[in-house]
Amino acid sequence: MLDKRKFYIDGEWVAPLVANDLEVINPATEQPVAVISMGTAADIDRAVAAAKKAFATYSRTSVEERLALLERLLEIYKRRYEEMAQTITLELGAPITMSREQQADVGVGHLKGFIDALKWLKMRDTLPNGDVLLREAIGVCGLITPWNWPINQIALKVVPALATGSTCVLKPSEFTPLNALLYAEMVHEAGFPAGTFNLVTGDGVNVGAALSRHRDVDMMSFTGSTRAGIAVSKDAADTVKRVTLELGGKSPNLVFEDADLEDRVTASVLECFNNSGQSCDAPTRLIVQSSVYDKAVEIAERVGREAKVGHPAEEGGHIGPLVSDIQFGRVQALIDAGIAEGARVLVGGAGKPEGFETGYFVKPTIFADVNNDMRIAREEVFGPVLAIMRFDTEEEAIAIANDTNYGLAAYVQTGDPDRAERVATRLRAGMVHINGAPHRYGSPFGGYKQSGNGREGGVFGLEDFLEVKTLHRPDAA
Repeated sequence: MLDKRKFYIDGEWVAPLVANDLEVINPATEQPVAVISMGTAADIDRAVAAAKKAFATYSRTSVEERLALLERLLEIYKRRYEEMAQTITLELGAPITMSREQQADVGVGHLKGFIDALKWLKMRDTLPNGDVLLREAIGVCGLITPWNWPINQIALKVVPALATGSTCVLKPSEFTPLNALLYAEMVHEAGFPAGTFNLVTGDGVNVGAALSRHRDVDMMSFTGSTRAGIAVSKDAADTVKRVTLELGGKSPNLVFEDADLEDRVTASVLECFNNSGQSCDAPTRLIVQSSVYDKAVEIAERVGREAKVGHPAEEGGHIGPLVSDIQFGRVQALIDAGIAEGARVLVGGAGKPEGFETGYFVKPTIFADVNNDMRIAREEVFGPVLAIMRFDTEEEAIAIANDTNYGLAAYVQTGDPDRAERVATRLRAGMVHINGAPHRYGSPFGGYKQSGNGREGGVFGLEDFLEVKTLHRPDAA
């Protein structure tokens, strides 16, 4: 079992002030694979102090100096790429093929996106009125990341903080901390100055809250549940620090009668099941036009029955376990709710798949004849569970899609380009995917309503970590 009980503070691996061990569980075997330390507010004080001290000098470094450090980090990440993929599979349960092709790849893609954005962004500009505009590092950043796409969110927070001249303290999820500790090794090897990046493991109630409330933290960037995001905002309010949030989703996927049903419904089901359904932007509400509803349901059922569950260590496109027993229980409760509320089970249902009694495996599940008042249509399941409902008109489709507290992503499937853009402009979501188009590195990621505020990735992701200053000079035009 791996011993990972030290924190990374001020350029060194240090022991916690108070010993408090937590085992990291492999979700496929339910066996411990590592032990970490659960930090305290005092550990956060040490990390914030190191970040504050480092900011005084690091914030004065040039863009060129920081680009050199980021390029070095990219080289190291690429060299240790397989190690990262294996680590994520071990602690998250993502199948190794998926870890290699998606989970680990984001660490390269986002880093490249930020390097390109930093080269493009003007840190000094002149306004039309002649005043000078400066972009400056915001300060000490508290970063709290989730377990479902762990290195994705770490890269989307740590990289822009360091790229802009800010310093940071990272608290990764206690369910998947090993990839974060590996990333800390990479940051250290890349040569970032001591104190610019710090890492303390622990839970949200103690370590996360201490970070959010800390008076020397200038900004909080949080990704996780809407409930936890509200808590971070409240904790941060007393010190009026900037807060950016990337929260939950219940993304609508509108399928019009002129779509290529075989292609688009098949891809939609697979996208919903990707990462065992543990994606905040997953297309979990398949909203199908009535004229093709039965055909779409038939395709979805066939694809769902063909979906395989398998062990994460095995190669292939199968579905792995959920991350924890807690998540398993939440998903089972919502599957039970769907059945109780009268939705028709096409595929899957309650319980574990046959042959997978050990591990947090669930049956890939598809419900048909769902209405937007059911819990499975309104609550974020965060498992491989798809809800299919119908609509008659374009107006009705838009109304159903927008009838949610969330607004992270939306999906439109249609053979009519004019309709695609017309509908997309009316969907209250931060990102709209048309006919399977992917999210590309460098584009802003984030949503409307209770899906959060701020944007991550590329230029917009850098700007969240920057302050704007104007110089009003007597010689202005």
